[in-house]
Amino acid sequence: MVKISVFGIGYVGAVSAACLAKSGHDVIAVDVDQGKVDAIKAGQSPIVENGIDALTREMVASGRLRATTDAEAAIAATDLSIVCVGTPSAEDGSVGLSYVESVCEVIGRALRDKDGFHSVVIRSTIVPGSTESACIPALERSSGKTVGDQIGLGYYPEFLRESTAIADYHDPGLIVFGSLDARTETLLEELNAGLPCDIHKVDIRTAEMVKYTSNTWRAVKVTFANEIGNIAKANGIDGQTVMEILCSDEKVALSKYFMRPGFAFGGSCLPKDVRALRHLAASQDTPAHLLNAVLEANAAQIARAEEMVIESGAKKVGFVGISFKPGTDDLRESPLISLAARLIDKGIEVDIYDPFVKEAYDLGTPGAGRGNDGVPDLEQRLVGDLDQLINDAGAVLVGNYYNETVERLKEAAQTRKVLDLTRLHRDLVSAGGYQGICW
Repeated sequence: MVKISVFGIGYVGAVSAACLAKSGHDVIAVDVDQGKVDAIKAGQSPIVENGIDALTREMVASGRLRATTDAEAAIAATDLSIVCVGTPSAEDGSVGLSYVESVCEVIGRALRDKDGFHSVVIRSTIVPGSTESACIPALERSSGKTVGDQIGLGYYPEFLRESTAIADYHDPGLIVFGSLDARTETLLEELNAGLPCDIHKVDIRTAEMVKYTSNTWRAVKVTFANEIGNIAKANGIDGQTVMEILCSDEKVALSKYFMRPGFAFGGSCLPKDVRALRHLAASQDTPAHLLNAVLEANAAQIARAEEMVIESGAKKVGFVGISFKPGTDDLRESPLISLAARLIDKGIEVDIYDPFVKEAYDLGTPGAGRGNDGVPDLEQRLVGDLDQLINDAGAVLVGNYYNETVERLKEAAQTRKVLDLTRLHRDLVSAGGYQGICW
């Protein structure tokens, strides 16, 4: 059992406080709004949410849920404070941190004269870096103590959906948190013990980013579904039926394969089909904002890789992979072909290691080089020996992942410039001569 004070009795705070009490913890809900505090004291929820009234009433009756406006008393009686205040948008679209900073100031003042260790965990939605830039200074300034030493700190985002929040709390699809100290990490582990979900323990900035990524991904899915629906309707088709059928395909439609940050998409299907659907929409005077953005963003990722090569200063680049994906010799609309062509046009020499494309040429297959519309003398640029490619190049660009090349390329990354568009290994992050396009 953990003694917890929850600051902010809005939607997230009210649900969190009641659910934490239901899990057996001793919870004090804290808010400056006397009306919200009085409601909980009377066994009533200050928000409208399926099942929250009965749960609040039950927890207050059990004695495990209380409410107060006295922050100092709540801090004195608890070991962990959870911040659940709102973060509305500022006029320029940035996240509004005034409420979070204000609560951290209040907590810090209450901690100034409290003996012993106390943990503070932020649940409010704040952009990456905010815990460090806003919460830590506010806590240290008002308490006179050091965060990470005398005050514990963590970030623990929520993924509650309105109308199903209580069910989501006890059966979450995702649990992630970050902490600066071991004691806060242990408390967060205890809060989530027994829940039917993997726990992802990461650094605080990653936890902050996961929260925004989750919400933005939901927004993108809604936008995509609406855009498909609009195009479908303009062509006499039921868009909901289309999306229902798409979502039944768990092998591809919801595949993790397409959710790995890396290089641009290519091949004989995706580029042309996005273009064709966009053209169909235009022919029916139906806006296709997201489809336009998809093609623009894909082109920008090729430009990003080009800039990586330019910044490396290399005059000769060894490409590992040139086909649109590993395991094939298909070069149709390969983004690596586009990248190589741009570099060649700038006077940079390009050699290529691609076992599948080389095999096609060596065997004299009729389709050898199919889809190459930008790289001159492609066959002459192919190198069969990976060591030769590495040794001759000023920089090695990893475009495709081939199992047999991983260890040699990891070794090369220790002594020379390696530009990675696919990620050879999760342990590798941009540092020194090694640069990953998205990591």
